[in-house]
Amino acid sequence: MNIRYLAFLAIIFVAGVVLAAPKLKKVQISKEISVKLPQDFSPQSDDDVARKFPATTRPLAVYSSPNDQIDFSVTQKSTPFKSQDLKMLQEFYKANLVETFTKVDFIREEVTQVNGKDFIVFEFVSNLADERGASILGPVQKYSMVQYTIQGNQLLIFTMHTPFTMKNEWQPTVREVMNSINIK
Repeated sequence: MNIRYLAFLAIIFVAGVVLAAPKLKKVQISKEISVKLPQDFSPQSDDDVARKFPATTRPLAVYSSPNDQIDFSVTQKSTPFKSQDLKMLQEFYKANLVETFTKVDFIREEVTQVNGKDFIVFEFVSNLADERGASILGPVQKYSMVQYTIQGNQLLIFTMHTPFTMKNEWQPTVREVMNSINIK
């Protein structure tokens, strides 16, 4: 094959990937919290949130893609810890993630700054299998990013989940969204 032809195909492919990335818009989650989300994401109704997140602590906000396969959520909980405790809490939250899923493959795990604020960041691929033996369904595999920070006496948890089959397509956007979190 001609090298120019291959170069042309590479340019077309890269341009297609760049053009396919969703445009982001700023969303005000609360007076103090904003994030840039894909323009076509919409807030979920109370019923949808209750169905998708049947936890005791209800998320502060949940936004989903039009096909309902990709979710961004923010949860807020009281905590006795301070922001300087994040490095110590990193192992605790990692253990919690490992306990939650059947298998977790971490891509990234660190304490880092996002817009001047320290966050624990976990980027990973998870498998959740029905180990009761009653199901014939295969494991659910997801690509996720979870970020934790402490503001005053509140733990803020930001999560974004996509189906694993969409990981390569969505990973740059997930990273961009999670790096756009701004807390006043």
